[in-house]
Amino acid sequence: MSSTDASTKAKSVLASYRTEPDNLLPVLHAIQDAVGFIPQDLVADIAQAFNLSRAEVHGVISFYHYFRIAPPARHVVQICRAESCQSMGGEALLAHAKQSLGCGLHEKDKDGKFSLEPVYCLGQCATSPAIMIDDKVHAKVTPARFDKLIEKARGE
Repeated sequence: MSSTDASTKAKSVLASYRTEPDNLLPVLHAIQDAVGFIPQDLVADIAQAFNLSRAEVHGVISFYHYFRIAPPARHVVQICRAESCQSMGGEALLAHAKQSLGCGLHEKDKDGKFSLEPVYCLGQCATSPAIMIDDKVHAKVTPARFDKLIEKARGE
């Protein structure tokens, strides 16, 4: 999707919501769900719609790890950073993922196929550590299983 198409679609989403103060987060979620990120050129429009400053809207977007300001890679890999996953090998898994993908958190790999993101609980505490690739959760992930999951995603 081109940046023009993304902005047009995002503006359509913004127009479909009532701009009451309580709706800022739902609007941001809806925009990201529709286009995959929050286009920077839309921040001023969002601020105006909610009678907020651009800084206030940017503050909300940057506060929540979920929101992106640039298009994501084809596959988004999220590694759980919550306490249970960390205590069950999550740190080693994250280190392996960084090395395997060749990128850090909030970055894309060199091919732009994968981005690596933190997430702060996938609800799989009993089967830690957990990751999510695109919208599919995987539990009890070891470095070897991570590699198999990534290889499968590469083949899709």
